[in-house]
Amino acid sequence: MTAASNWIAALVTLFTLLAYEVALMLTQRHDPLRLARSAHASLREEWFAAVSAHPGSEILAVQTLRNSLMSATMTASTAVLGLMGTITLAAPALQTSLGEAGAGGPALTPRLVLELTLMVLLFASLVCSAMAVRYYNHASFICAMPVGSASRQHWFATGSAYVRRAGLLYSWGLRHLFLVAPVVAYILHPLAGPVAAIGVVMVLRSFDRMRSNGAVRPPAL
Repeated sequence: MTAASNWIAALVTLFTLLAYEVALMLTQRHDPLRLARSAHASLREEWFAAVSAHPGSEILAVQTLRNSLMSATMTASTAVLGLMGTITLAAPALQTSLGEAGAGGPALTPRLVLELTLMVLLFASLVCSAMAVRYYNHASFICAMPVGSASRQHWFATGSAYVRRAGLLYSWGLRHLFLVAPVVAYILHPLAGPVAAIGVVMVLRSFDRMRSNGAVRPPAL
């Protein structure tokens, strides 16, 4: 393949993913409940309000948050392992590209751009997942307070905000791992990038839609 065709394949791969995310942002602005991330954020807030209204639910609430915390921890671990592996494999090529650039700046190639994009996605997944762990951890302390106590009432608004933020951050961390697939496919073969990007967008679209023919469906993300 020529350099021009490699650039076209890289740009199509990135543009497909970017265009879908922009379309989701516009959809969320006009009708938030059509998206799983917004609907599930409201669900977590209502869950926190429900368990805060029933004495004796403290243990169940903490166990639920512990399960979510472990899931976010697994996502963070996967992201950091992928990031370390990517840095190990890409560092020699990056050093060579920077070393051969001279005064004209780095030799920018499609593969270099996609390798940097891969590291950015993995790092973003790590940060989002780690922050989700942080919020879930703090929320578990609030949920462990006795229902009806003054401390629980004092921290209620904070706990509700924390479970919402934690869920959104976990969703973004997992989403960034999905977006890694087309980038890896391009690195393996440039023509595989656009095909993988279209496939991932189709999968994410089925996850992101909250309603189908007027009925509520359970999306995965």
